[in-house]
Amino acid sequence: MRILIVEDEIGISNFVKQGLEEESFVVDTAEDGNQGLILALSNDYDLLLLDWMLPGLSGIEICRQFRKENSSTPIIFLTAKDTVQETIFGLQSGANDYIKKPFHFEELLERIRVQLRSTPSVPEKLSIGNIVLDVNAHQVYKGDEEIFLTKKEFALLEYLIRNKNKVCRRTRIIESVWDIHFEYNTGVIDVYINALRNKLKLSEAENYIQTVRGIGYIAKEL
Repeated sequence: MRILIVEDEIGISNFVKQGLEEESFVVDTAEDGNQGLILALSNDYDLLLLDWMLPGLSGIEICRQFRKENSSTPIIFLTAKDTVQETIFGLQSGANDYIKKPFHFEELLERIRVQLRSTPSVPEKLSIGNIVLDVNAHQVYKGDEEIFLTKKEFALLEYLIRNKNKVCRRTRIIESVWDIHFEYNTGVIDVYINALRNKLKLSEAENYIQTVRGIGYIAKEL
């Protein structure tokens, strides 16, 4: 599950981000409304956490503009505003829930879980060649054989298959799978690619994961 936090108070943002990552969520953050809206519209998030008062666009403006493009992704407001009128205004703008600052992380986590449970879960299976990846069950099969992958191996394979027949640059892989948004030694990708190829027992005739020299990798149907 991937969550976007739009919050200009760095202490709160880092606190929530760390807590959610410990619960196995992938978390992106933005410190102003303009950046938050760009991220919200250009990525697939399972839930948005929006501060109300932000530099640039307010949380209300982000919510309204986002709802024009996306009517289903849950939105929770994090804010010090707590009057009945303000709560109603936030909900009418498109938010699903509302939590007042200061808050306990455990309460926020449960509110997030409630929203994600209420989002319909659609069975999703991705495939390339004779390899099938069951996203919901977190299982991978090659033919009738189940292949056991680590979380990062699974996430890497899922990313490559979702972008099947497209060249995946190393920087994009690091950002999407490892959630690292700064210069980083992308050599770690090579280690995981090799592990994937070995676990999937890919023969020369099953070269589904190909290296694009100097750029990255591509998952390709043969």
